[in-house]
Amino acid sequence: MAEENTEGSNENIVDNSSEPANEKKPGKENLRVLENIDVALTVEVGGAEIKIKELLRLGEGSVVELDRLAGDPLDILANGTMIAKGEVVMVGERYGVRFTEIVDPEKRMESV
Repeated sequence: MAEENTEGSNENIVDNSSEPANEKKPGKENLRVLENIDVALTVEVGGAEIKIKELLRLGEGSVVELDRLAGDPLDILANGTMIAKGEVVMVGERYGVRFTEIVDPEKRMESV
């Protein structure tokens, strides 16, 4: 969470009051408020629907077939909204994801 500045410092405040109202332009200052908001980034490999009785029978070593083919691009979601497609890569000893296709911003907004 962002820290609130309670000491009266105005160094991040932009005063455009001398400009006429119709000449104010939304700028980067307006977007900076959003830059420090955390989002959950999720990579979805695939999914499956199974019955509860099948779920209860799952154990160590069980395999569930997913609805994706091997090699298909993975869905990359930000707070549950698909923003891109990608592929798994190795970054040192960790997994990473390479963005291969970005979802059109207009389509992203439809799901919000």
